[in-house]
Formats: sequence, C-alpha cells, structure tokens
Amino acid sequence: MLMAEIEKKKTKPAADDLRGRDILCFSHDWTGDPLSKTHLMRVLSRDNRILWINAIANRMPTTSSKDLSRIYKKLKSFTEPIREVEPNIFVLNPLAIPAYGNRAIVAFNQKFLIRQVKRAMKKLGMRNVVNMVFNPAAGMIAGRLGETGLIYYCVDEYTAFTGVSSGLKEIEEDLFRRSDFVVVSAEKLLESKKRFNEKTFLIRHGVDFDHFRKSLDEATPVPADIRELPRPIIGFHGLLADWVDFELIKKTAAHFKTGSVVLIGKITVDAEKKVKILDGLPNVHFLGRKPYAELPAYCKAFDVALNPFEINELTLAANPLKVREYLAAGLQVVSTDIPEIRVLENCLAGTDHADFIAQIERVLANPKPRAAVSDAIRHESWDAKVDELRAIMQKLKA
Repeated sequence: MLMAEIEKKKTKPAADDLRGRDILCFSHDWTGDPLSKTHLMRVLSRDNRILWINAIANRMPTTSSKDLSRIYKKLKSFTEPIREVEPNIFVLNPLAIPAYGNRAIVAFNQKFLIRQVKRAMKKLGMRNVVNMVFNPAAGMIAGRLGETGLIYYCVDEYTAFTGVSSGLKEIEEDLFRRSDFVVVSAEKLLESKKRFNEKTFLIRHGVDFDHFRKSLDEATPVPADIRELPRPIIGFHGLLADWVDFELIKKTAAHFKTGSVVLIGKITVDAEKKVKILDGLPNVHFLGRKPYAELPAYCKAFDVALNPFEINELTLAANPLKVREYLAAGLQVVSTDIPEIRVLENCLAGTDHADFIAQIERVLANPKPRAAVSDAIRHESWDAKVDELRAIMQKLKA
C-alpha cells in the first residue's frame, strides 16, 4: 500500500507546554484571507517562533485562468527567500506536485519537501520543534522533520472537497494515527475522527473580537459601494465556493426584491458555473473580495448576515468562522441547518429554503441591540482557544 512506504516514525509525545518552543505550521497561503490558523499563530507568536509553510495543494489544478495564475505565482514564489511577515512569523513557499495517488510522485514530494523545510529550519536555527499541521497533504512528511511533537489540527472534512487529489484520504488517515494528539473544530469531526486517534479533542473556532467590534464604533465609516443600497441589506462575506447554496441566494433575492443581497468575497473556480444562476438579478450585488481590515465597516451596513451553505458531507462538519465574525460585529445570523450553528446564540437555522427566508423575516422584524449580540460572543477569543490548546497539552502531560 502507498502509506506502507511512508516512514511510521513516532515523534516524542507533545506533553510539555507550548511556550518557548519553535512551531512548524503547514497551512494555507499567508497572503490569503485570515483563517483560524492565522489567528492561532498570531497569538502563539507572542511566545513562540513560527515557520509558516504556505499551501501544499490538496487538489489537482484545472486549466482555468485562476488556477494557471496560481501555478505561476507558486513557481515564482518558490524562488523567494524566507521572509518575516510579522514578528516571530516566517513564511516559506514550498513546491510539491498534488498527485498523491502516484507512488513515484509521492516519493519525490517527500524528499523534495523535507529538503525545503529542513533547510528553512536550519536557517532559522529551530530547536525543540512542535509541528502543528493544518493541511492534510503535509502528512507526507510530518514526523520526519526532527520534530519533538506532532499535532494535527483538523478544521474541515478535507476529502469531501471538490476535486481533491486521490491518495489524500490515505495520507490524512495515517496522519491522524501518527499524531501525538488531534484537535478538531466541530462536533461532527470529533465523532468521525476519534476512531483514528483516541487523543482527539474539540476546540471550536474563536473570533477576532476587537477587530469586528469596530462595526459598532460610530467612527467606522460605511463604505461608499454599499452605503446607498436599498434596505434591508442582507449580507454575506467569505469565499463564494461550490458549497454555497446559490439557488437559496436567488430565492432570497427574489423574496426581498425591494432590498439588497450583498456578496463580498472571491468566487472560486469550482463555483464559477453555479454562481451564474444569479446573473441579471438587479438586487444582487457582487462587491468582490475586500481587505480583512475593511470587513467590519461592511458588516456595519448589513441588517442581517447569512451563512447559506448547501447541506452535504463537507458542510455538516464545517464550523464557519464568518458566523462568529458576524456576531462580533453585532449581527444576527441566519444559516442553513448545520450542527455548529445550533450551539451559537443569536444564530437562526432554516430547515429548508422557505424556513431560511422566514428566519430572515423574523430577524428583520425583531432586531436585537447590536451591542448585546456582540457582547454574547466576547468570550470566544483566539486567546481563549490557545488557552484550551495549552490545557490539553497539560492534561496529556499529567
């Protein structure tokens, strides 16, 4: 079998506290939108030095212009030196071929990636390293880099993504088993992944509370491209991917035809055909991807925020970060009925399309004070989530 060829070397249990240790972080591209990994590493960088390894692809690229542009950028960035993007956070641009079902390519990736990462670790003089893996493709080399701890931080049902490379499932399952412990971000993931590693723990996402709380600040201006839109403004920010229910957005726009449906975010390659269902709708406004710094200002203009996900294997295990960001901005949220929404105050779940629209009506008819909505999520900071991680490590040490 493929994974039988991958060294099964167990690392020393990550039983000591994180403070003062060097950290490897296999994640998405640093220049992408800030995700859970970004926020966690920013907190940890106060006490730790981080080597952030940009994305190793989980799927084969298509011939679309977006994918070809990404390939060009990857090849170009590979030649760039390690750079310190924020205090104690250093970024490495790796190169790998996302064909994990091919034994020869996997073997090449292993040797090539190990060489790249070890060279960077040596340059930084990293010691007593804990490897925090957020990207399952990194399972090819995790545990083979001289780490003294290996943590798999699983925040999605990765093998359910469209176009995922064959062989990734086997690599990820092996990573689950070899990790000193596993952290998941949703109850559904806890249920499905604990069978691979009994030391699997749930830490739900946090929120950059102070940032999104700026939405309530009188000094925060509403951006010009949303300021004059007809109300109610029913808003969404995030990735416009193929797990978004565009048919539901179309029905929402038709129901609130005197209002505005605002979509903020990048349209992925996999969603380009699906999103065409919204073409020509006069009250649907695509505002494109906005800088993270500007999102609170856009949230300030929303009357209600949406999480319109399709219901499938991927989304049932999802814990959408945007929902906590909406709440911190003082917005009530209407979502399709995924489990992680049910645990949050001020989130309403629609059981079907008609009920989803009815829940929007309910929020608009009975708005809650924004400060109260925001205050209710204040305790879910990223500092609190790092404290949960440290507590798990202390528990395992005992």
